[in-house]
Amino acid sequence: MAKDVITVDGEDRVVREDTARSYRGTIWALLSVLAFIIIGAILFLGGFIGGAKDGGMQSPAQIEQKRQ
Repeated sequence: MAKDVITVDGEDRVVREDTARSYRGTIWALLSVLAFIIIGAILFLGGFIGGAKDGGMQSPAQIEQKRQ
């Protein structure tokens, strides 16, 4: 049975290889979800602030009147 070393709370632990892979996979999954949330928040806030800063926000009715 293969052994591997993982670091938990600053302490090295010797565990089975499958346990180490599960641990690393869980860490990567959590980091990926966190990155997705951060990127989504940046895009949302960037669009929201950009739209509010524009000052020329118009309703669809106003846009349609300009087109005619």
